[in-house]
Amino acid sequence: MAHSIEEMSNKHSTGTWPDDVGILALEIYIPKLSVSQEALEKHDEVDTGKYTIGLGQSHMGFCNDLEDINSLALTVVHNLLESYNVSPAEVGWLEVGTETIVDKSKSTKSVLMQLFTDAGNSNIEGLDTTNACFGATQGMFNALAWVESSAWDGRYAIVVAGDIAVYAEGNARPTGGAGAVAMLIGPHAPLVIDRGVRYTHMEHVYDFYKPNLSSEYPIVDGKLSIQCFLRSLDTCYAGYRDKYRSKYDSDFSLETGDYYLFHSPFTKLVQKSIARMMFNDLLTEQDPDTSETGKYAGCDLFKDMTLHETYENREVMEKFKKLSKNIFTFKTDPTLLVAREVGNIYTGSVYGGIASLLTGVTAEELNTKQLVLFSYGSGLAASMYGIRCQLNQGSKFSLEKLINRHKSLPEKLQSRTQLLPKDFEGVLKLRETTHHLPSYTPVSDLSSLYPGTYYLENCDEKHRRYYNRVPAS
Repeated sequence: MAHSIEEMSNKHSTGTWPDDVGILALEIYIPKLSVSQEALEKHDEVDTGKYTIGLGQSHMGFCNDLEDINSLALTVVHNLLESYNVSPAEVGWLEVGTETIVDKSKSTKSVLMQLFTDAGNSNIEGLDTTNACFGATQGMFNALAWVESSAWDGRYAIVVAGDIAVYAEGNARPTGGAGAVAMLIGPHAPLVIDRGVRYTHMEHVYDFYKPNLSSEYPIVDGKLSIQCFLRSLDTCYAGYRDKYRSKYDSDFSLETGDYYLFHSPFTKLVQKSIARMMFNDLLTEQDPDTSETGKYAGCDLFKDMTLHETYENREVMEKFKKLSKNIFTFKTDPTLLVAREVGNIYTGSVYGGIASLLTGVTAEELNTKQLVLFSYGSGLAASMYGIRCQLNQGSKFSLEKLINRHKSLPEKLQSRTQLLPKDFEGVLKLRETTHHLPSYTPVSDLSSLYPGTYYLENCDEKHRRYYNRVPAS
């Protein structure tokens, strides 16, 4: 690597912050099974386009009884270490962000330690972090803080973002998904976290929660959840602009950033988010141009409104969706491949956006670009922060290597095993009836998994879970 662990540790001992801390490597794992949202519309006998146009979804990824959060995390971390030639001994921090809980005490991180203790490394800090879809973002912040702290010994951190999102029968079921993302964190990164420019908003709300620990299904107040999402976006955007102005002595607006990535329960909400940010820009500009040819053409009626009174104003939303269409097309739509084809993977959603972006650009095109990320988790917790891209040529972790690793993602998504809706419902019913059973051996066939995938081999009478790995091709 361009900078050895010893070199990085020695530099840190001088008391200075390490340079360019951020995402060195990123790996995404998507289960092999999927279902068409168009086929689901017909099966559910709903209006044509309700899921595909209304929600903006194409397919949904899901798991059968062979996979749980532990197996997803094992698969994605194993692949990260193997794909980027990272030794288990080089890792000193490991944190898992997830809301897919299989045990109220034993962490998923502790299960992952099998990948490290077998290589002689038990000295790894970090645990699981849970708050709906926000856990991995807090895990990211914790990993960054460790690398920039006196506790850092020069080794890498890993943050895992993974979930299985399933819903009871009804309107919310098409917004499910499943997958995991693992990120290697350290200095001299191709994706550098913008230090000092992030803003967090948290409050106590029951918009989405999981009080029934015997079920995978959440309780959802859909209308309230969308309002909370947009309200948090407003608050974080205002705070982010203030932080940006303070650091760079320059104003920030939608034109400033090159790409915008969002947590995506469904992609239509992401489009609304860009519209909402443009509405924020209108309210904060001193003299917005609302002339017929202006940036805010036809918005005279809206410039004196408050944010609070417009959360349910369809006229405002539709107007700004039209005005921000080009921004959405060029700055956000390229980040929605995973969200559209897999669905909501909860903690991994916004980071699946990074993987999506990497599939459609060259290293030279992405070099120097500024990404702005908005992460949201119900209950609620939200943050907005920035990433600066740099080539890192000659490094073990370069932008080109990141992009090359994700070139095959679109093809892999298209080649998944697509089940009929009735079979998809059968799989969810199987998960529902066997969830957390002791003395259980999964009944699904291993052909439903990719080579190299970890799976639940059995759960014994004491609820102890044992995992195996499909042989790699």
